[in-house]
Amino acid sequence: MPTPLEWDTASPKLPKQPPLVIGEIRGVLPYSGHRNPMSLSSVAKRISMTIATRATKGQPKLYHFESAAEMATALDCLRSPRLFGLEVQLPPFPYKLPSGRWQDHYMDEVITFDDGFRRAVFVRNEESLKKPQTREEIAAIREALPLEIADDMVVVNGNQYTKVWRDNLRRVWKALQRPDPDVDSYVLDRVNNSNFWLLRELIANCDLPKSEVYQSTLRLIGRDQIKANWRCVFDYTSRIRRVS
Repeated sequence: MPTPLEWDTASPKLPKQPPLVIGEIRGVLPYSGHRNPMSLSSVAKRISMTIATRATKGQPKLYHFESAAEMATALDCLRSPRLFGLEVQLPPFPYKLPSGRWQDHYMDEVITFDDGFRRAVFVRNEESLKKPQTREEIAAIREALPLEIADDMVVVNGNQYTKVWRDNLRRVWKALQRPDPDVDSYVLDRVNNSNFWLLRELIANCDLPKSEVYQSTLRLIGRDQIKANWRCVFDYTSRIRRVS
């Protein structure tokens, strides 16, 4: 009998590819980060999206995020009515490790508030944050952070943004892009003057189409005018409650 062919099922090692470059998009401001994180990764999920802020005068701008956690952190910050602008991959600055070695750091994100205060955001997963060398690195970065980049720095544990939490943030963010103050005012009045336990019960208390109330509820949750559990999918059976 003929000998069966032996196939090598191992994945071939491919040459390293340059980061993906997205060309001009009509009506969208170009990416302005000082480092392009859109390279292939077997671990991190790279994300590109367009976001409009008051700093861009409402015009969409292209942003690249090195991980889903960085994207979620940005969307969480965008919920704040005080947010004025968002920047990612800021210019590199040198910092000194305890070993004496110098290296450069690109700050993940910087949030500018409406009063001009700038806050740098350092995003890392929980496993990394538990390591002593990461804590030393964070301390060194915080000490070396130039004032021209940010006034202070916060550290975000990316693990808090589960897939469900990230999906909820995307839903809320999309709803906030379609403001409807009259509907929101009406729904908020029903929130404060009717009884409900679940989102579908609030909808039943409103004399509006179900879809309009649902989108309004997402906006109210996003603006912290209604409380909900971000770890559970926002749906008609979601438990919601008024802000006391």
